[in-house]
Amino acid sequence: MSEEDEEAIARAELVMHLRRQNVAGRATLAALERVPRSLFLGAPHKRLAYRDRAAPIDCGQTISQPTIVAMMTDALALQPHMRVLEIGTGSGYQTAILALLAAHVYSVERYRLLSELAAERLKVLHVDNVSLRVGDGHFGWPEEAPFDRILLTAAAAAVPSDLVEQLADDGILVAPIGPAGHTQELLRCRRTADGLVGEKIADVRFVPMVAGVARSL
Repeated sequence: MSEEDEEAIARAELVMHLRRQNVAGRATLAALERVPRSLFLGAPHKRLAYRDRAAPIDCGQTISQPTIVAMMTDALALQPHMRVLEIGTGSGYQTAILALLAAHVYSVERYRLLSELAAERLKVLHVDNVSLRVGDGHFGWPEEAPFDRILLTAAAAAVPSDLVEQLADDGILVAPIGPAGHTQELLRCRRTADGLVGEKIADVRFVPMVAGVARSL
């Protein structure tokens, strides 16, 4: 059996595991099955690619547990015509999955190295409906607003006001909210005429959302 076949089997087994957990619908799981998670991990951690756990990536960051990726993606309720803002490109794994389900993904990352590596990986996968930017995620991508959906992949103490302003009417924002180093709440928030209306999805632990751009990486 070829290495490619072995990886395809491992990816399918991971998706079967996620299906049994009932964390996401068919479209989300199909997207996860199409994206090779191993591509987004460095050589020392590729053995973790199809385990349901988080793993280290460059710049002291992590690639999220597949269960969490599936849960957050599904909570967005994406449709093919939608434009998505992702705060925290990281390895680019979540970005690639969003790109399969939406019309265009705009992703902001504070680490230049992570953004550049993500761009290379997305090119390998022939993903051409993603725009990447190095910047402070608290400010989003105002010139491309409004967005139908916004996803934060790092924990904020509260939803940044600039991101709320960039969310379309009736749009959905999914984010881990809470203090760094502690359990946070994964929230699904919809923008209404009365402001954001949120519901808790799960307890999670994410790296904190940090202001500014990392100058050295």
